[in-house]
Amino acid sequence: MIGWLIRGATRFLVGGHARWKGCAPDPRQRIYFANHSSHLDTVILWAALPPELRAVTHPVAAQDYWGRGPVRRYIATRVLNAVLIDRNARRDPLAALRAVLDRGHSLILFPEGTRHSDPQPGPFKGGLQHLAEAYPAVELVPVYLTNLVRAYPKGAILPAPIMCTATFGAPLPTIADEAKPHFLARARAAVCALGA
Repeated sequence: MIGWLIRGATRFLVGGHARWKGCAPDPRQRIYFANHSSHLDTVILWAALPPELRAVTHPVAAQDYWGRGPVRRYIATRVLNAVLIDRNARRDPLAALRAVLDRGHSLILFPEGTRHSDPQPGPFKGGLQHLAEAYPAVELVPVYLTNLVRAYPKGAILPAPIMCTATFGAPLPTIADEAKPHFLARARAAVCALGA
């Protein structure tokens, strides 16, 4: 019920409609990776998926924000079915993500690691490459989120009624023995191309 309300309110205020340009909303195991400019990014991308995909797709969220306070934690873990990670942990921060992928479920990942106000994403961190290397059968689908920084900028209390979209691109092809910097640059370029 709460998920339906959040999705409905988000759609009413900022849209969040899906554009499937390079792939279809198929029930394949995937890692959706996107630019990150707003706290609404997770909700928009999650809401853009069909219900059957939302049920098996877990957004990756920062524990220091989404785990703070009972309301945020409830929305993250019970409504959005998110996986909370400690960005400052000394132990393996990807362990919880591997557990999700081992169950055959999908992930929503923001490889920048933090929000950026620029239209193009900042440099990608290495987590996406580690997961791609460990799970070569999982499709890597780039997503570009439009207008989120304008609709819900840092420090805003309520979102502004600006139309936002989630554009899903073609799965990133794998290249054998690809160096990490090249892979991360290619993954970032795939997201940027959807926003061009």
